[in-house]
Amino acid sequence: MARVLTVLVVLAALVVVLGGIYITNEAEQAIITQFGEPVGDPITAPGLHFKLPLLQVVHRFDKRFLEWDGEPNQLTTKDKRFIFVDTLARWRITDPLLYFQRLQDERRAQSRLDDILDGETRNAIANHELVEVVRTSNREPAQDESSFSEDQTLLDPIEVGREKIRLEILGKAQARTGDLGIEILDLQFKRINYVEDVREKVYQRMIAERVRIADRYRSEGEGEAARISGERERELKRIESEAYRTAQEIVGRADAAATEIYAKAYDQSADARQFYEFLKSMETLRSTASADTSVVLSTEGEFYSFLKSSQ
Repeated sequence: MARVLTVLVVLAALVVVLGGIYITNEAEQAIITQFGEPVGDPITAPGLHFKLPLLQVVHRFDKRFLEWDGEPNQLTTKDKRFIFVDTLARWRITDPLLYFQRLQDERRAQSRLDDILDGETRNAIANHELVEVVRTSNREPAQDESSFSEDQTLLDPIEVGREKIRLEILGKAQARTGDLGIEILDLQFKRINYVEDVREKVYQRMIAERVRIADRYRSEGEGEAARISGERERELKRIESEAYRTAQEIVGRADAAATEIYAKAYDQSADARQFYEFLKSMETLRSTASADTSVVLSTEGEFYSFLKSSQ
């Protein structure tokens, strides 16, 4: 019996000792409560720590950056445009004791951030026009955008821009979370888009504008092609004309040289003249008669004389 009591006492002692020891890692911070009330300072350093067993409870909180992912909300801009805005944020617990007193756990913290961030986003969007929300700077338009609209309304100058609106929301949200023991580190717009019915109209307008630009480019291309084709035809005719003139000059010079040779040959002797007359007669006969041609020669003609004398 004594041995059993000894074992029970040892086990109770172990439970008490082990219940008074706890460990926190690098990603954790903790506070100790006794009967539901915080006691002592927050535990922010990792390592082995002690508490009163059975009476005190350890509450652990994350020291890392935490994520807040908002739901897409339909908001109205200052110029009465309906858009969907989807945001996200990063936050952390800076004062675990105050965080426990005001929020207690991460689920309530996320709910409180929903109220703060969604509310500040709604107010900021309502105070600015759509062009300020979707653009970040007064950049120079690209070449194709400069002709996108005749009145140049696409890139009207802005005074604020999306980045300043984001910083405005972040600053006001940080001011509202200072007494909650948390800090909002960053806020970003995940997506900004029109509602479905307005989005379809915007797409149709964009398509119509791009078709108009394509038609203009196509018309300019066809005009340039016609100009190049006209210049090509004109240059071709000029080259053909010069080539024809050069060919005629060459033919003329050749005929003159041939005539000169014939004349010199004609003046040399009677036999040469007769041979020249024979050649010219043969050339004339060849150019005027074919294999099926019947020739009637006079006995007094030159053709008959040459043929008779060659027998």
